[in-house]
Amino acid sequence: MRSPAGRGPLAQDSRAGLRLTATPDPVPPYSLYVLAVLLVVYTFNFIDRVVLGILATPIKSDLHLTDTELGLIGGTAFALFYTSLGVPIGWLADRVNRVWIMSAALALWSAFTAVCGLAQGFPALFIARVGVGVGEAGGVAPAYALLADYSPPRTRARALGVYSMGIPLGSALALLFGGYLASRFNWRTAFLALGLAGLALAPLLLATVREAQRGVNDRSPPTATRPALSVVVRQLAGKGAFWLLSLGAACGSIIGYGLLFWLPSFFQRTYAMTLLEVSRLLAALLLLGGIAGLAVGGYLADHYGARSPAAYALIPAIAFTAILPCYALGTSLPLGPVAIACFLLASALQLAWLGPIVTAIQHLVPPAMRALASALFLFINNLLGLGLGSLLLGLASDRLALHFGSASLRYAILGGTGLYLLAAALLFLAAPRLPREFATQSA
Repeated sequence: MRSPAGRGPLAQDSRAGLRLTATPDPVPPYSLYVLAVLLVVYTFNFIDRVVLGILATPIKSDLHLTDTELGLIGGTAFALFYTSLGVPIGWLADRVNRVWIMSAALALWSAFTAVCGLAQGFPALFIARVGVGVGEAGGVAPAYALLADYSPPRTRARALGVYSMGIPLGSALALLFGGYLASRFNWRTAFLALGLAGLALAPLLLATVREAQRGVNDRSPPTATRPALSVVVRQLAGKGAFWLLSLGAACGSIIGYGLLFWLPSFFQRTYAMTLLEVSRLLAALLLLGGIAGLAVGGYLADHYGARSPAAYALIPAIAFTAILPCYALGTSLPLGPVAIACFLLASALQLAWLGPIVTAIQHLVPPAMRALASALFLFINNLLGLGLGSLLLGLASDRLALHFGSASLRYAILGGTGLYLLAAALLFLAAPRLPREFATQSA
């Protein structure tokens, strides 16, 4: 076994006794395998996160819930611990084996997803969703940092963009499987089946994915030092780009998560579609549009980001600006080719930000701080996005029902999409700061 600075395939962390794989010594096929496994795990992350949206109508009927209560379960319950635990887990992931953390997290959130199927009322379902959030808190920030170590800077945005395809894949599969299982059996069966499937994946992740040496693909040399939380916070506090990127992404996520939860109900209420019809249509929109948006966003970020880091903020800012007319037109027209095209384009544009912004966060700090910086970014993004998105649209729908009746959800959605303009404005402000605030430069 050779030292971490050597060229050999394995290195030993003398402090923690961790088995390290020094990239790029693992041949590219293994790096691709790691990306593929983490993509599957992230897909399950979003299946379990999103499936409640397609099941909202039968759950509401069975448990006699209001739209506000559904919004609390759909976002706030999940966000309570997902956001608060993400930062200490990110701190831990900069110090210990990240694969161990992700494997335990996958098993925990999958188990609580299955428990959701046993809930008999609002309190029990709320607590079960809190449990899902506790588990998923350990799933994403460690993966961001691990993939950054497996990817050279010139392809990092594309790698993180591919990883982020777990969002449209997981969302689409949640709609398909959730809609099918609820229609064929019931909503409880959907939770139980999806949770047990995730549990079966955890041993594969633990057994076949290896830890990577931190910072090996960056120009700055790897360091064994693990900075304290206060050190990372102080470094980020002086970087306006971090806060503008985080708040801009959070504004987009508020309405993005809100739409992800409420669009199935919107289609059912507005177009009198069945649960199965809605699941198939929205799954197709999310799958085709989401994957296209992530692929294009990641490619453009790698291409233009190598010339100017400002591109990491400008690309998502332009995408957010273009979303508003898509939803304004799509929700106002009868369901047909033009409306579907608007929803498809919006699905692509609202996910184009992930590759560029997540990559920019990795470059704002040294390699030893990446997992914790990612966790702080996710804390801001998800505290606002997950915590407020479904709840605000649910509250707005309940209030607007007094004036608009069954069309209240349409107007709640239209009002909420204005947040995309605020998101774009914050990202435009972040763009000129990135070139001078990057800690590492693309190679």
